[in-house]
Amino acid sequence: MPRRLVQLFAGLILYGISSSMLLLAGLGVDPWDVLHQGLARRTGIPTGTWAIIVGAVIDLVLAVITPPRSLPVQAVLMVSGVVLNGVATGLYIGAGLGPGPRDGLMTGFAARGHSLRVVRTCIEATVLLAGWLLGGTVGVGTVVYAACMGPLAHVFVPLFSRPAQPEATAQEPAGPS
Repeated sequence: MPRRLVQLFAGLILYGISSSMLLLAGLGVDPWDVLHQGLARRTGIPTGTWAIIVGAVIDLVLAVITPPRSLPVQAVLMVSGVVLNGVATGLYIGAGLGPGPRDGLMTGFAARGHSLRVVRTCIEATVLLAGWLLGGTVGVGTVVYAACMGPLAHVFVPLFSRPAQPEATAQEPAGPS
């Protein structure tokens, strides 16, 4: 259990850092942060707050890191944020302690035989549209994220999945020899 908890928290922290990287790059954010931004613009509640637990890390990183002004650095930051987000997703889902409501939808459909990559891509596209309609920022990074997160989750969720621990069973007595 301690290893699974460490993996869960590492995934959540990396998720927050990767979301911050996308926000700092200024080239478009992941679809969930488009939704968070749209909600923030409508309500005045900050983007990170809408991201719940991960929002604390997002707000911390955004408070201490200055966004880059160079397009090549922004592009590297954006791509790194997308890939790191895929790793983070694999870590926290793979810890086997529950995917949370957003990713529970994805894993629920995948458990019923649907492609993880297709389900995640459809979810990202739906959230992106809702966030955009609410006024969230959409950019090239948003499109890259929406297109790549399904395939990244398809790779990293199984890669980091912890096998279920078998329950201890009593040994059956040996039969006659």
